[in-house]
Amino acid sequence: MCSKTLLSIVLAFLFLGKTSAQNTISIIPKPVEMQISKGYFRLEKNVTISLQNSALQETAQLLRLGIQRIRPSSVSIKNSTPNVIKGISLAIDSNHVVQKEGYSLSISATGIKLIGHDAAGVFYGTQTLLQLIHLQSNLPFVQIKDYPRFGYRGMHLDVGRRIFSVTFLKKYIDLLALYKFNTFHWHLTEDQGWRIEIKRYPKLQSVAAYRNETIIGHKKDSPHRFDGKPYGGFYTQEEVKEIVAFAQKRHITVIPEIEMPGHARAALAAYPQLGCSGGPYQTATFWGVFDDVFCAGNDSTFTFLQNVLDEILPLFPSKYVHIGGDECPKVRWKTCPKCQKRMQENHLKDEHELQSYFIQKWKNT
Repeated sequence: MCSKTLLSIVLAFLFLGKTSAQNTISIIPKPVEMQISKGYFRLEKNVTISLQNSALQETAQLLRLGIQRIRPSSVSIKNSTPNVIKGISLAIDSNHVVQKEGYSLSISATGIKLIGHDAAGVFYGTQTLLQLIHLQSNLPFVQIKDYPRFGYRGMHLDVGRRIFSVTFLKKYIDLLALYKFNTFHWHLTEDQGWRIEIKRYPKLQSVAAYRNETIIGHKKDSPHRFDGKPYGGFYTQEEVKEIVAFAQKRHITVIPEIEMPGHARAALAAYPQLGCSGGPYQTATFWGVFDDVFCAGNDSTFTFLQNVLDEILPLFPSKYVHIGGDECPKVRWKTCPKCQKRMQENHLKDEHELQSYFIQKWKNT
């Protein structure tokens, strides 16, 4: 099922029947307050969006595109045009809406008035408006006051095991925005593939980004079956910038995840000296947790990861970079002379403390 069809089916439930729409409107997520009055406002084919703040220009452009995707319309944008009759008015007023990312939306006989606490609030109000007009031009008179219940509203996407196109990622982000998510957790590295370009380490693109084949069926099937087809790919740094900028316009923060010290098979296939045994390693072709992890006793491991993060950080304005830390078997560390030496030098009682030592390296990066 294509994403456009899926979106249409989901939004079909926004109005619970034409006869009951006067009394019940379903908006996702449910607004904090909503009052419905008798009457409808008809959104004409020629629509004017008036801006009372220049910071709302991008939001107005996205609203125009959203309306035009839903129905054929001629939508114009004008600056500093108060009280446009029969049009859409966008404004920021933190005194009128006191909650961060909050908004008020009023639909009446004179038009549509949207006021946000900030630019993000106005944007989220436009997403509510687009939900309302998705199926019909006659919009019920309504007063909505809304603000987020949670500061972090995120969704995760794993591109390590299955890579998705830039076009798909943009559709995904648009859907996140429609439902007022504000964070996209982008899982970029895995045992089965390294998906982001690191210019200092070209083998991450030529080796780690690809696997020889992919398992068919369940991991517990015996014997394992594979498709015999090479699989992989990666995002260039320019593509990453494009995705981040696309998300920023929709008030979505992109948090990259670079897995360490576990889930490192793909990176080790490219640079085997970073593992405890020195390899050879192979990018994983099936799912699960693997014993091969970054060597915690090898100084070159920390140099490598620091250099990777030095290229990652300028691409993402997020305050956070996710470094995984889960599912890190200690099998290799227990028999690795370098790891054992590291433990002795730093008075670490076991391999779990060694992992804490490893993670603490990046705490203030």
